[in-house]
Amino acid sequence: MFGQSNVLAQGEVNFPPSVEDFYLPSIAPWGAENNYWFTKITFMVWLAVGILILFFLLTYRKPQLVPTKKQWLAESIYGFVRNNIAVEMIGHQGVRFAPYFTTLFCFVLLTNFFAIVPFFQISPNSHIAFPAFLALISYVLFNWVGIKKHGFGGYFKRALIPPAPWYILPLLIPIEAFSTFLVRPFSLAVRLFANMFAGHMLLLVFTLGGFAMLNANALLAPISVLSWVMTVALTFLEFLVIVLQAYVFTVLTASYVQGALAEEH
Repeated sequence: MFGQSNVLAQGEVNFPPSVEDFYLPSIAPWGAENNYWFTKITFMVWLAVGILILFFLLTYRKPQLVPTKKQWLAESIYGFVRNNIAVEMIGHQGVRFAPYFTTLFCFVLLTNFFAIVPFFQISPNSHIAFPAFLALISYVLFNWVGIKKHGFGGYFKRALIPPAPWYILPLLIPIEAFSTFLVRPFSLAVRLFANMFAGHMLLLVFTLGGFAMLNANALLAPISVLSWVMTVALTFLEFLVIVLQAYVFTVLTASYVQGALAEEH
């Protein structure tokens, strides 16, 4: 974002940005014109995966009875997700899902955090493909555990047929099907995408707006400082959104798993 701001300040690009600016160029050092798949977003996703793998492997390489700071941090993260999300939402059965929920929470949190890290300043989750894929994994998970516990027919019977009088079932069954199998994954993905995209756009607007006013005329130059102050304030707000969205995404996934495992509708 700051790179775009510097270019704008030098008068080298047109303002405002166009739709094409959402399609990031390749950063591959070899044949960049043919490597559109390896963009800044792709790099951040793989970087997040590498950081999380290395962090937990190094932390638990030599676990100690009296934990080190790194071990304490890793155990605190896992304990928080296990006790406050998995067990709280699902019950004692939630312990077996705690590793996945912890991985999901950490991955979403870290990729969201890139939105306020200098030189990155965008979250991979501000592109709909990544929240959609995460939602798809959670969608497959809660359907799979429901089918495994209740059987194929039993699970879909519980999911689609609510305890209601028979004469309103023709109305309720399509609603339940639409809500469970379409709205859940769609809302899960769009909620994360919309919040991260909106946050990125707000920071971009106030940052570039400051440069635009600075270059407009002398009267607007002092107001540009206010625009950048708003950018700083919004960065702190964005940090809260980053943590909240990682928590909400994980809690909703746990809620869907709990619903799939429930004995009653």
